Amino acid sequence: MDKRPIGVFDSGLGGLSAVKAMLKYLPNEDIVYFGDTGRVPYGTRSEKTIELYAKEDIAFLEKFGCKLIMAACGTVSSVAKNAIADVKEPFVEVVTPASKAAVKATRNNKIGVMGTSATINSGSYVKAIKALNPEIAVSGVSCPMLVSLVENDWIDSDDKIAVEIIKRYIAPLIENEVDTIILGCTHFPHLAPIISKVAGDNVTLIDTGYEAVMEAKAILKKNELLNDPSHNGEASYYISDKTQNFSDIAHTLLGMDISDRANFVDLNNFKPV
Repeated sequence: MDKRPIGVFDSGLGGLSAVKAMLKYLPNEDIVYFGDTGRVPYGTRSEKTIELYAKEDIAFLEKFGCKLIMAACGTVSSVAKNAIADVKEPFVEVVTPASKAAVKATRNNKIGVMGTSATINSGSYVKAIKALNPEIAVSGVSCPMLVSLVENDWIDSDDKIAVEIIKRYIAPLIENEVDTIILGCTHFPHLAPIISKVAGDNVTLIDTGYEAVMEAKAILKKNELLNDPSHNGEASYYISDKTQNFSDIAHTLLGMDISDRANFVDLNNFKPV
């Protein structure tokens, strides 16, 4: 049994979708979550900047002696290859497990990917899916405004602005007759009800956060790193900027109030070596 915590990081609060799944499917594990709310979004940044941010996020989590680190961020998973390669601990990113799930789910070999600009431009999902099945057609759409919708709690299924933005974004995917859509950013599952309503019941949505958690669980089990089954896992939350509506957004995304458990972090103190 390994009592060390699991470290999870994201560009903001979207990664709480992964934490929510982790609390459900790995209830005995302690979790340290870092949301870089002071620098969100990552998806519109340059590759060099994303690499730097990822290294600083990882350096912070490594201070806790994490037994596994998860990048609950599609942008980091797609772009920050050097930062990921330098991690000494077992590491889980979201692109590979989500791609595997999508390939398994598709019925007509047409998969769509919704992601940040950086994720789509990297071609990471296309490469991962084609490596699994070169016959699959992959369509990607950049959805830069969706992160802001989530970070501002505009996720109600009846929100007219969110519905119209999503309609415009996924129109090319519907036109290409995809039957599976990867929500290629952990912010996006929080908009899944709207996306599903717009895309239709015949389209399967792949939740990157959930798939990453299943991957993490398999790694921990294989390497005998799971915590004692009698232990009730606890989660600690850290953010780089406590925005005015943080409490409301976190409560909506996670389903519980964590306002009294969120700690501010000055990343200047956690520069990578």
